[in-house]
Amino acid sequence: MNSGFYLILAAQFVSALADNALLFAAIALLQEMSAPSWHTPLLQEFFIISYIVLAPFVGSFADALPKGRVMFISNAIKFVGSMAMLLGMQPLYAYGIVGIGAAAYSPAKYGILTEYLPPHMLVKANGWMEGSTVMAIILGAILGGKLASIDPHLCMMLIIGLYMVAAGFNFYIPKVPIDHKLPKKNPLYMLSDFWHSFKVLWNDPMGQVSLAVTTLFWGAGATLRLVVLAWAAYALNFGLDHSTQLTATVAVGIAVGSVLAARYVKLEDSIKVLPAGIVMGLLVMGMVLVHSWQIASVLLFLIGVLSGYFVVPLNALLQHRGHILIGAGHSIAVQNFNENLGILLLIGAYTLMVKADLPVNLIVLTFGLFVSLSMSVIYRLYCTQKAPNQ
Repeated sequence: MNSGFYLILAAQFVSALADNALLFAAIALLQEMSAPSWHTPLLQEFFIISYIVLAPFVGSFADALPKGRVMFISNAIKFVGSMAMLLGMQPLYAYGIVGIGAAAYSPAKYGILTEYLPPHMLVKANGWMEGSTVMAIILGAILGGKLASIDPHLCMMLIIGLYMVAAGFNFYIPKVPIDHKLPKKNPLYMLSDFWHSFKVLWNDPMGQVSLAVTTLFWGAGATLRLVVLAWAAYALNFGLDHSTQLTATVAVGIAVGSVLAARYVKLEDSIKVLPAGIVMGLLVMGMVLVHSWQIASVLLFLIGVLSGYFVVPLNALLQHRGHILIGAGHSIAVQNFNENLGILLLIGAYTLMVKADLPVNLIVLTFGLFVSLSMSVIYRLYCTQKAPNQ
């Protein structure tokens, strides 16, 4: 890996650190304003909706300019949103502005890897990218949670400074040739182009399986955080502080799994890691048998390791296929659209189960079984499609 890659990695780490600290600062500001309690989960909805609504446009935007410049512009939007929050804008709306920057940032941060690095280095690069992002999530949660509880305004000032540092790294990222630039810039053409990209990826056998798995993974990952919080309160009598620490063990496991995948899995062998996703779902179901926090920590760490081990190679495969078929930025935009729809649907299903007063252990079993069965079906379908072509 050369210095240009480490600039990309540093920019992503600092930006992700600010993103995750910002969530806790926004929650603290809502509490300071005595906002209704349902505004807290609504923060995520305001953030995620940008990924879905802007998906047809951010991929084209990422492919139309040097991706380092796109990352710089995206961080500038995050800076504006966080500054607006500090100056008194309703946190929901300000967090929505930051979501616009995050939606534009994502296709560029992953798309640049396929343009800057050769295919045989993509899994390794993705492992470093995912590992650093997970560490930023953990540190951002700790930093944001601690500082926001003391003084959310001071926390916001630090976050604004982090976005400025990230933008500084973006400015020095090496320029790469513009790839798959759109011939037209009108919105209708972009929608048509996005729909074309959507169909191309879903019709490609390798693109289809990697897209299905990453969609399931991020939807399941977002829901698992909520499931663990509820389960820890029920099974271990944990408060929110200790429950949050348990979710951090999953994140640490994902970082370890990402590094293992980067070291041992080749791009051409990416599909072979799918059974790890099946086992992960079975381990989630095993949570209902646990009543010790020590065993719970080990189990959740292993769930994280398996998660990182199977999602990193499939992310790399999706980027590689997307780069070849439709352009890196387009493929990441399609991926973001699907993944965030998955998050909305799975969290929605979880919310309905909670509203129906289903027992926590039944929810855990249902969730783990769904993950294992879904991974099994995806793997079986891919093997069935592959067999006639051998």
